[in-house]
Amino acid sequence: MRDIAEEIGRWINNRERFALATVTCTWGSSPRPVGSVMAVREDMQIAGSVSGGCIENAVIEEAVRAIETGAPKMLRFGVTDETALSVGLSCGGTIHVYVEPYVVFSQIPAERDIGQKLLEGLQNNQPMVLITSLDSLKPEHSLFFPEDGSFFGELSGHRADEEVKAASRAFHDGRSGESEIAGESVFLLVLPRRDRLVIIGATHISIPLVKYARELGFETIIIDPRKVFANRERFSVQPDNLITEWPEKAFKEFDLNEDTYTVLLTHDPKIDDPALKVLLKSPVAYIGALGSRRTHERRLKRLLQAGFDDSALARIHGPVGLDISAQTPSEIALSIVAQITKIKNQRRKINAG
Repeated sequence: MRDIAEEIGRWINNRERFALATVTCTWGSSPRPVGSVMAVREDMQIAGSVSGGCIENAVIEEAVRAIETGAPKMLRFGVTDETALSVGLSCGGTIHVYVEPYVVFSQIPAERDIGQKLLEGLQNNQPMVLITSLDSLKPEHSLFFPEDGSFFGELSGHRADEEVKAASRAFHDGRSGESEIAGESVFLLVLPRRDRLVIIGATHISIPLVKYARELGFETIIIDPRKVFANRERFSVQPDNLITEWPEKAFKEFDLNEDTYTVLLTHDPKIDDPALKVLLKSPVAYIGALGSRRTHERRLKRLLQAGFDDSALARIHGPVGLDISAQTPSEIALSIVAQITKIKNQRRKINAG
């Protein structure tokens, strides 16, 4: 849902009604994973996707109907082998899609509050779990924020602590899915924090790197104290944030957490080394540093002299990026974002058990 949050926000600001269609369960081969969301406006404009195209038309029609009636509906589709092949799958499968009008326009104040808190959480990059009743004849939700344990709403007939336990377990496992709480069917939509890419150095490589990272859903932050480089006019795709401070000072403005990936591009030890000394003490998922093997060896020697051991220095990917014989800035940026994507997916596979 984070990938369509910006579009949803615009629709809400314009008071345009829409419905959400969410993949809640799949068997066999499916075009989109559980938790995929598509928003459908009443004029049939869409954002996001719930399939490779084979069921979209039917979902759109049901979404428009849900906007008109205010009632949610569970849709069940069997994708045949023939249809599956047409959308690039090796075999067929079954998909459940839950369609409901977006609750920010609900006549029920508590549901409007949930819809507003959900949107704010998406805009503020907060990790969340949205709990939706699948048995109710009207939209009914709760929202759990795992960072501080706060909880909003309570599904009919449920105790909040049961929902909190279920939501906490789903968030820890990193898996959205259908479940049961107190005998009622629910869907738990896990919305982890948006991954963040922090780029040290607004160099020529950072321009395509921001473009690729934004396309892959990363929040992008560029840090460079050199204002001649840190100029938004240089970027065809704008970073989410551009900070003209020294890295060690800029890092204090946000959380260097396990969903943060970092790349150093300046080639300047005065900028890169202080940044590395902070990053190596943080839980960030990835640290990459541009430079030749000889440059990287000198970098490691300086950090050893600064007190870091070999196990800490092994966290630095240098020379940065996958080896694709990259030459141009765009190719180097591609190799970097490919390496980050590989590590991100490996981490999620491990976390999922």
